[in-house]
Amino acid sequence: MAKKDYYETLGVSKSASETEIKKAYKRLAMKYHPDKNQDNKAEAEAKFKEVKEAYEILTDPQKKAAYDQYGHAAFEQGQGGAGGFGGFGGFGGGSAFDDIFSDFFGGGRGRGQAASRGNDLQYNISLTLEEAASGVSKEIKVPTWVNCDVCHGQGTEKASDVVTCNTCHGAGVVQMRQGFFAVQQECPTCHGRGKVVKNPCKKCHGEGRVQKTKTLSVTIPAGVDTGNRIRLSGEGEAGLNGAPAGDLYVQVQVKPHAIFERDGTNLHCEIPINIVLASLGGEVEVPTLNGKVSLTIPAETQTGKMFRLRGKGIKSLRGSAVGDLYCHVAVETPVNLTSKQKELLKELGESFKSDKNSKHSPKEKSFLDKVKKFFG
Repeated sequence: MAKKDYYETLGVSKSASETEIKKAYKRLAMKYHPDKNQDNKAEAEAKFKEVKEAYEILTDPQKKAAYDQYGHAAFEQGQGGAGGFGGFGGFGGGSAFDDIFSDFFGGGRGRGQAASRGNDLQYNISLTLEEAASGVSKEIKVPTWVNCDVCHGQGTEKASDVVTCNTCHGAGVVQMRQGFFAVQQECPTCHGRGKVVKNPCKKCHGEGRVQKTKTLSVTIPAGVDTGNRIRLSGEGEAGLNGAPAGDLYVQVQVKPHAIFERDGTNLHCEIPINIVLASLGGEVEVPTLNGKVSLTIPAETQTGKMFRLRGKGIKSLRGSAVGDLYCHVAVETPVNLTSKQKELLKELGESFKSDKNSKHSPKEKSFLDKVKKFFG
C-alpha cells in the first residue's frame, strides 16, 4: 500500500512555512491523543505515527529537500540520489512530541518549586483635558489579591507547617503514562506548588492571599495623553508563597473637549466672528486653558485665517517646552435679520455692484475670471 503524501497528511500545501507545518502538527497531535480516542485507540495511535513522521521530515530542511525531489523513495535504503536518512525514532523521547506537549501540559517543569510573582494589573483612568494638561492626583479603587495580614503570605502561622508534597515530592507535577505516551500535568495534591500546608491559616485557608479592594493615590504628571501608562511598582496582585507582587499599570484616556482639539502639545480651536468684526477688525476674547486672552483681529480677515498664541498649549510630558494654541477664524453669515438689517445689507450690496473694479471681493472676481477663461 502506497504511503500517503506528507503534505496531505498534515493538511498543508507544499509552500507552507515551518510555522504553518508546526501549527498543523499540533492540531492533529491533539486530535489523535489516546485520551481523546478511547473507543478507537489503535487507529488513533497509527494516525499519530503518520502525523509525527510527516512533521519530522518536513521540519528538517535537508530531509524536506530530499522528499520534495524524490518523494518517499528518498528514505528507502538504496533508493534515490539523496541516500537514506534511516528510520524514525520511537515516541518516548522525540523532540517533536516533546514540543507539542510542552505547549499543552507545561513541558515537564515543576511550576511550584519557586515562588510565583504576582500578576500585573491594568487600571483604565479617564481624565479631562484640563487634568491632563496640568497634572492631577487621583484616588483609585483596585480589586486585587493582597498578602494575608495574619500569615504574611505563607499560608500558615508557622513556617514548620509548610512541608514538601508527598505526591509529587516537591516537583509540582506528576507523570501520567498511557500506552507509549508519558504526559506531565499539575500535581492534584499541591496544585503545582510542590509544597502543602499542614495547618492552613484560618483567614486565607492556606492561600497566603486574600481578595481586597485597595484604595491608591495616583499622581498624574502634567502633559499626559491618551495611551500613556503610569507604572505603580508592587501594586499588582500579591505573589504566591510570599513572592513579590506584580505591578499596576494605570492606562490614561483623555476625554474629548468641548472647545479644544489636541495635537501633541498644541491645541486648536475655532473662533467664530461676525462679518462686521471680520471687515473692520477689532478685539475678540479667546479661551485658553489658563483663562481668557484678547486676540486682535485685523480688518478684512477671511474665514480660515489662523492665529498662533505661543505658549498657550500643553506642557510636554518629557521636558519643559510648552505647545501653542492655534485659533482658526470662521466668519459667520448673519441669521434671523430684522427688516431694517436686511435693507441695510441690500444697500451695502448695491454699493458693491456700483463699484466696477470689484475690489471688495477679490476672490470672487478671480474665480469669475477663471470661469470665463475656462469656457472662453
